[in-house]
Amino acid sequence: MQKLVRITTIPLSLEKLLEGQLSYMNDHYEVIAVSAEKNRLENYGKNNKVRTFWVEMTRAITPWKDLKSLWRFYNFLKREKPFIIHSHTPKAGIIGMLAGKMAGVPVRLHTVAGLPLLEVKGTKRKLLDAVEKLTYRLATRVYPNSFELRKIVLQLKYAEEAKLRVLGEGSSNGIDTTYFQPSLFNKKDNIDLKSELGIPEKDFIFIFVGRLVREKGINELVRAFIKLQSDRPNSSLLLVGPFEQELDPLDKEVFRIIEENPKIYTTGYQQDVRPYFSIADVLTFPSYREGFPNVVMQANAMNLPAIVTNINGCNEIVEEGVNGVIIPVKNESKILQSMRRLMDDRELCSILAHNARELIQKKYERTRFWNILLKEYKELEVLHKHD
Repeated sequence: MQKLVRITTIPLSLEKLLEGQLSYMNDHYEVIAVSAEKNRLENYGKNNKVRTFWVEMTRAITPWKDLKSLWRFYNFLKREKPFIIHSHTPKAGIIGMLAGKMAGVPVRLHTVAGLPLLEVKGTKRKLLDAVEKLTYRLATRVYPNSFELRKIVLQLKYAEEAKLRVLGEGSSNGIDTTYFQPSLFNKKDNIDLKSELGIPEKDFIFIFVGRLVREKGINELVRAFIKLQSDRPNSSLLLVGPFEQELDPLDKEVFRIIEENPKIYTTGYQQDVRPYFSIADVLTFPSYREGFPNVVMQANAMNLPAIVTNINGCNEIVEEGVNGVIIPVKNESKILQSMRRLMDDRELCSILAHNARELIQKKYERTRFWNILLKEYKELEVLHKHD
């Protein structure tokens, strides 16, 4: 059986972005998961029944540490001689593709799930551009996880068209709609959770799930919500996810409002977000940039309409007026307008909710995505044999 190495910067990406995928591939390849955070990675390996190899990596720019990581990973590849190496996330991408090329790994694949550098300027941006271009040059094939992201990669001249491919309808892993299923949660569960959080039972709940950082549009969302509250006091904002004040801080004023406003509820990071979707009415996701956001697929699968920004990924999952509303980026007044609209027009809200799950099942079911990726691997095996 051929060896397949999957590398991400941190194990959280293996757990969340690629949930279940490596175990599925393990029936067809000898899969080895590579990432940082040794203990967490080893736990992941046990839970998913795959081999693991630990390489220290950081999401920051750390040249000396990165060279050490590169050397360690290169030696590992020389020893293991995998047939395919497949990387996700920027740091794992450059280390993975460079070590893979140096070690003579025949098939080197990289998935692009968003470009953090789009929000960066100046010298740092030039450096990140150069790293991204090098990663794509060293890869055999590059998979932007949405059609709009593919356009951006081409506009930025990171890679030639022949090297790029979007799998299926987009996404890095599809979604398991048997897991994200509204019927798994009954009315009593929902009432209990609202009571535990302190949310009034009859409130209309807007939910955000993800990192509570500037580039997710949290500053605009919180400010829009305060205005909404003034004329619609029976509204609540539920923020599910961790703050990252050291990496991408929220405005001090917004952070203070979140802490002090009695109708803004925070839960911190949650392993299982389904109960929170189950009590909510609408997903508000005003992000500045994404790859192919799982959160939007999850919310839709849980019968929630979504308010999303007009960015790649979001504007591919959400069809305006079908399963949600699309608004401009960094636009507080449009967030407010959409929140008011969905809160006031319950019939529209219910139509969008009704369409949401069906659309996700049709386009993004997880097992379908896994089969498409496996077919891709097998085609590359055949191509390589003929080389």
